[in-house]
Amino acid sequence: MSSRPMELGTVGALTLSVASSVSIVIVNKYLISTLGYRYVTFLTALHMLVTVGALRVAARSGWLEPKSIERGALLRFSILNGVSIGFLNLSLGFNSVGFYQMTKLAIIPCTVAIQTVFYAKQFSGRVKAALGVLLGGVAVATVTDLELNTVGSVMSVCAVVTTCVSQIWTNTMQKTYGVSSTQLLHAASPYMALTLGVFSVPLDGFLVGGSPLYYEYSTAVVFVAAMTCAIAVAVNFSTFLVIGKCDAVTYQVLGHLKTMLVLMFGFFALDNPVVAKNIMGIMIALFGMVAYGVAENADKKAAEQRGSGGVLPVTNANGNGGK
Repeated sequence: MSSRPMELGTVGALTLSVASSVSIVIVNKYLISTLGYRYVTFLTALHMLVTVGALRVAARSGWLEPKSIERGALLRFSILNGVSIGFLNLSLGFNSVGFYQMTKLAIIPCTVAIQTVFYAKQFSGRVKAALGVLLGGVAVATVTDLELNTVGSVMSVCAVVTTCVSQIWTNTMQKTYGVSSTQLLHAASPYMALTLGVFSVPLDGFLVGGSPLYYEYSTAVVFVAAMTCAIAVAVNFSTFLVIGKCDAVTYQVLGHLKTMLVLMFGFFALDNPVVAKNIMGIMIALFGMVAYGVAENADKKAAEQRGSGGVLPVTNANGNGGK
């Protein structure tokens, strides 16, 4: 089988990730808020199913060369990815929007802790400081009410832990089995789609009521949902690509950049009210992102100067830490 490269450079991967993610958020918002379609988990399962089909077509066309991965590890990885999406939706369903935003903010420090304890990665003080500024800015810009409840808190903890581990595994799986991000997604996506498909209908029924299987789909809903499925292929591809080329922390930093861009899109394109608190938070978050980029680059250069015998920082592109 002929193989043409499907991988992009790091800058291209980051750009694709930002553009596709912001686009799908905007289109999803229209589908959910304007058209009233609220079966989010079922829609995510459809996104993954379309991704499965797109990657199969790519493989048959010779654009990627599939590689086998040990079945047990692949199943654990795929199921965990699906479960993490379910817990995130449950967290949003049982908590206020403000507490859900805090849940998303907790993913970065949790990822740092897991990588430090279990993967022997070292985080410099400047990286931690930059991440602190970033998270503070995002909190100021996005967090409003903080209503706590026991069930919602448990769902949030489960969402944070499973999301952190699944994103770390995305990086380590590529290194362990010598596969590209596209090859890993090709192998895992059928199991991820199956996992999401199994629990999406009862989960959405529990959170929203009714069933996506008996929903009266209008032409507009079908068209916009199909549009989100097409964009989702790029989102899923770029997610694996970015984590493979960088690491889970960098991917989360990028995720908060997307949040800030969506907020700014609302100000300029949707005439959302401009609140001084939001603007201040966005400015702080953007400063933190720039500081993180500078710290990441400085740590990478320092690691190169120390040579292969030194302790690799979190920002090492290979993401292998002390392994």
